[in-house]
Amino acid sequence: MIYYTTKIAITTILIVVISEIAKRSSFVGAVLASIPLVSVLAMIWLYVDTKDVEKVSSLATSVFWLVLPSLVLFVTLPLLLKQGLHFYASISLSIGFTIGAYWLLVVVLNYYGVKL
Repeated sequence: MIYYTTKIAITTILIVVISEIAKRSSFVGAVLASIPLVSVLAMIWLYVDTKDVEKVSSLATSVFWLVLPSLVLFVTLPLLLKQGLHFYASISLSIGFTIGAYWLLVVVLNYYGVKL
């Protein structure tokens, strides 16, 4: 139980620290947020839990492919906000576009025989 609490605490603290830093400097916050800290932590936790490098490798490969459609959010959100759309509408639409991009990527990868 202490192990899971530690995992949750470390992961949560990182997210809170990044959001607090972003309040002071959007650049520094963006640099920290763009570093794949959550992915690295997930790989560390997975390895510690399973000692299975094949699972870690599979996770890393899947993360690579799924980063691509996640970029849709970071393109559409600022565009929608600059158009004067309300924040919650912009974020909702951006998430919707991103979900569509995920779906499209999975369909294309499946077509080419790439399994995530």
